[in-house]
Amino acid sequence: MTDSRVRRWHRSLRRPLVAVAGPVLVLGALTAPAASAAPADDVRINEVVTTGDVNDSIELYNKGTATADLSGWILKDDDNGSNFKIPSGTTLAPGAFRAFDVHDEFGLGSEDEARLYLANGSTLVDSFSWDDHSDPSWSRCPDGTGSFRQASALTLGGPNACGGSGQGTSPVAWPGSGSVSTADASNVFGEDLSSLYQEGGELWAAQNSGKLWRLVSNGSGGWKPDTASGWSSGKKLHFPNGSGTPDDEGVTVTGSGSSAGVFVATERDDDKSGTSRLSVLRYDVSGSATTLNAAKEWNLTSDLPSVDSNSGFEGVTWVPDASLTAAGFKDSATGAAYSPSRYGSHTGGVFFVGVEGTGMIYGYVLQDSGTFTRVASFSSGMDGVMELQWEPQASRLWAVCDDTCDGQHRTFQVSSGSFTTAAVYNRPSGMSNYNNEGFSVGPASECSGGSKPVYWSDDSNDGGHALRKGSISC
Repeated sequence: MTDSRVRRWHRSLRRPLVAVAGPVLVLGALTAPAASAAPADDVRINEVVTTGDVNDSIELYNKGTATADLSGWILKDDDNGSNFKIPSGTTLAPGAFRAFDVHDEFGLGSEDEARLYLANGSTLVDSFSWDDHSDPSWSRCPDGTGSFRQASALTLGGPNACGGSGQGTSPVAWPGSGSVSTADASNVFGEDLSSLYQEGGELWAAQNSGKLWRLVSNGSGGWKPDTASGWSSGKKLHFPNGSGTPDDEGVTVTGSGSSAGVFVATERDDDKSGTSRLSVLRYDVSGSATTLNAAKEWNLTSDLPSVDSNSGFEGVTWVPDASLTAAGFKDSATGAAYSPSRYGSHTGGVFFVGVEGTGMIYGYVLQDSGTFTRVASFSSGMDGVMELQWEPQASRLWAVCDDTCDGQHRTFQVSSGSFTTAAVYNRPSGMSNYNNEGFSVGPASECSGGSKPVYWSDDSNDGGHALRKGSISC
């Protein structure tokens, strides 16, 4: 179960109390430590995280115009005996970010230093020192060129939260009716219902105990389990070859519909609950079997900053290639306009996944061959992402946080090549601060009187109900 109340308690235990060495306060504000760099090189230390769910991590950024080969480069703290060697074959494209989890080699303390050396171990490329733990992140603003400061959000692998690109947008009222009603019968699902995706007259729901539901209309504006083809109690999920139990937290389909597979995002194997397994899985849902083995897995764990096994993928959604190219989306892997043909056979779109522990959103092309390429990284600006939903009618990406953020919703649209915050919404006035981990937007065909339905799934099953219904303007 991923109850956010338990998560917040768990995080509070992990956050250390630090004794600050030396004076760091000036008129009540933290004094930002100085950064030093070798100006001839384009690779910069860009973000440092010393504590929290993701700690002992150093992000590098390429501010130049050519791809940098980082093979064998070395990261150190203030101890010359510490060494993290960047793996051979690691490159950094222009404008790209890459974070390295260094905790296996050394820890980053409350008064420490991060240093980057060439592969010879003696040529210093960049360094940054500090005298207080990150809260949540020591970030260079602007990226690659500015001075370090305590940023408003942790953004490893993406642009820093420096206050631009909509990060500081003030919340406004919910863009629809404030009224919310239950959308399921009493105690149908119990706890752990985590993610939703509406496909026409069906609603797919992921339950993070390793179960997938197909729901149909209950005749009164809500949903009930489909009784056909073995779906009446949901279907148990496994990894490929029938192994393990995916802690499935996100669900989506592509433009080809569920007939081409239902895609699920998982943060771990519940049979090995202490280990992260940040994967997207595809399931064939056409048969009547009550147990489904994944037809394919894209395991993205090695490409992402390390997170606690209960703070990984929470949401996934698919965005069509055509929508991205029409908006002028820029591919972070190449630094140029996104070109779908570069990736050969894939699903005709990009999968965006949200990470609970960092609030980061990443975009991936998942190729039919099983390979993958990250094409986007950006911060949601929230403490966590519990759901992602693409709304074709408005060409916008929804990111949803649960009661950790008082039910805040954010929308993103492509601007100047990147996804930036378009709006920040408070939850509807008629909805309590539920542990909503799922959110689904009704299709354009359901617009009536200028509004259309939306649905939330409550992981905690408050009051015996896991599904609720509201509305937004079309």
